Amino acid sequence: MLARRIIPCLDCDLGVPQGRVVKGIEFKQIRYAGIPWELAARYYEQGADEIVFLDITASHERRTTMTDVIRKTSEEVFVPLTVGGGISSLDAARTAFNAGADKITLNTAALLRPELISEISQAYGNQAVVVAIDAKRRCGHEEGKTVIQLLEGECWFECSIYGGRKFTGIDALAWARRAEELGAGEILLTSMDRDGTYDGFDIPLTDAVSRSLQIPVIASGGCAHPDHMYQVFRHTGASAALAASIFHFNEWTVEGCKSYLAERNIAVRI
Repeated sequence: MLARRIIPCLDCDLGVPQGRVVKGIEFKQIRYAGIPWELAARYYEQGADEIVFLDITASHERRTTMTDVIRKTSEEVFVPLTVGGGISSLDAARTAFNAGADKITLNTAALLRPELISEISQAYGNQAVVVAIDAKRRCGHEEGKTVIQLLEGECWFECSIYGGRKFTGIDALAWARRAEELGAGEILLTSMDRDGTYDGFDIPLTDAVSRSLQIPVIASGGCAHPDHMYQVFRHTGASAALAASIFHFNEWTVEGCKSYLAERNIAVRI
């Protein structure tokens, strides 16, 4: 079995000098966590498999992404770096790759212009294109949506854009399948209902999406303990678990999470 990946995520607000890493609850209640490249270096030393940088205000503020942060980080950190936020063209993707990114994520721009996925995939390969989906639970049956049976009844999941500030009416599961068809090599799946809550990953959502696709799915949103990683790996087809707060605020190290998982027979890179 392929080793499951542990991926720290750095949500960056670059609207302030030098940038800063922040973390919120359900995309709100933002608090400061540290300097991007300093945190990235710490996680690299702890054994992170990859590191994700998301400029969480770039699309909303119509800015380009974090070129200087990635260039500075890539000088000291030698694991794959995934960069997202404000990438809305092939040229913007090229800028990120030239700065040191190994992969880019697309969310808002891909939903507004899906062919962008194919353009970047054809230029750099699908392994370099991650489509990020920020999904919000909507309870009740709706025609044309992929319904999941949950304890509280039937629900579907709606895609959001602009860092969770606007909803699209697009079904997250259907969009994940289309993104794969267009050339995405991976899905970064965030449950907005779980983001920052410490309630654990959204197992039904992650399971439904991972079973629908042939490409890897990164579970995101709600991780507070290595057991949450264990549960998402045990009960879904997720290939990676992404976390932020537990690493940023020194509750767990990457190494500690991997040891916890290895003791429970989850294949990880030690």
